[in-house]
Amino acid sequence: MSGALVMWMAAGFAMLEAGLVRSKNTVEILTKNVALYAIACLMYLVVGYNIMYEGSINSVLPSLGFFFSGEIPVEEVIKNGGGHSKMADFFFQVVFVATAMSIVSGAVAERMKLWAFLIFAVVMTGFIYPVSGFWKWGGGFLDGLGFLDFAGSGLVHLCGASAALAAVLLLGARKGKYGKDGRVNAIPGCNLPMATLGTFILWLGWFGFNGGSELIISNVDEANAVSKIFVNTNTAAAGGLVAALLLSQFWFGKADLTMGLNGALAGLVAITAEPLTPSPLASTIVGVIAGVLVVFAIVSIDKAKIDDPVGAISVHGVIGIFGLIVVAFTNPDATLVAQLIGIVVIFAWTFGASFIAWMILKTVMGIRVSEEHEVEGVDIAECGLEAYPEFTRD
Repeated sequence: MSGALVMWMAAGFAMLEAGLVRSKNTVEILTKNVALYAIACLMYLVVGYNIMYEGSINSVLPSLGFFFSGEIPVEEVIKNGGGHSKMADFFFQVVFVATAMSIVSGAVAERMKLWAFLIFAVVMTGFIYPVSGFWKWGGGFLDGLGFLDFAGSGLVHLCGASAALAAVLLLGARKGKYGKDGRVNAIPGCNLPMATLGTFILWLGWFGFNGGSELIISNVDEANAVSKIFVNTNTAAAGGLVAALLLSQFWFGKADLTMGLNGALAGLVAITAEPLTPSPLASTIVGVIAGVLVVFAIVSIDKAKIDDPVGAISVHGVIGIFGLIVVAFTNPDATLVAQLIGIVVIFAWTFGASFIAWMILKTVMGIRVSEEHEVEGVDIAECGLEAYPEFTRD
């Protein structure tokens, strides 16, 4: 059930991103989202799960196996006094892979070639993500160092944002986004109701994301733990939304809906690293700080001329880092040194490997659509369809 909730987050990302891009780029962003989910499922089945969980050469190098094997034999379950279904574990893990890749699609929206993106999705979901996942959740060296990341502020969100940043730096900004005088030009999305619906879907799916990461609910203590995780996840999102909305009112003189939506997502990302040990009040404070930070991050990244149409690098990258650091102050078993090492390792590996992969794609086939196609809209150029054909002029 938790895996199904996280799978539903794919719909949330699709709706959020489709609402925050221009109408002429809607079909292509939807195609990316539905295709990346399918690619993630296949690549994790063929190779990703085995890299992440099926043995290792040492604590740094995972073994390279192919094809997810069958269920755990009954005899082994009885011998070990219980355990998780391997199929259930695979399904829960595979939807996390898709989430990491979904983060990339929004950041590169409106100017990246569809097939370059999908080829990268093969590399990201089959190799880049599983290797860093092995280092913590698969029992690798980060786990040995005491690095803590309960449900993936770093392993999922920072990972996705790092891959997105590498792509955006090589891709460049959308045409007309930045003026020659340094002015930042707003490019509004086409459908804020859809973006709002996407945020609510993500908020709902996050209960599976964090709650399911407890991995067990079959006794009173674990059931209570999952209940607390639900409450902390929800209140962090609420705190983030309210904080971002208030800051936008004070800073811009208007209650900016998009900042409010990103504030909710920031609260969710921040609490994901440790949603169990804080109190509900502490979780709210974590969400509030995240909501404030994400507004500053979005504005700062825009001023640095890093064009991110949906704010993915800010929400998942900057706040992912914040969430990992907060663990050192909300979980007595965490250390700040271990958390900082984890942050550096995840960013360095994902950014470096992604940059190389994107550079190869840029050299071999190009990653950016032509200026003509960008002006026309990538829907027609890449997919041959329009999302809203009835609104076009004859």
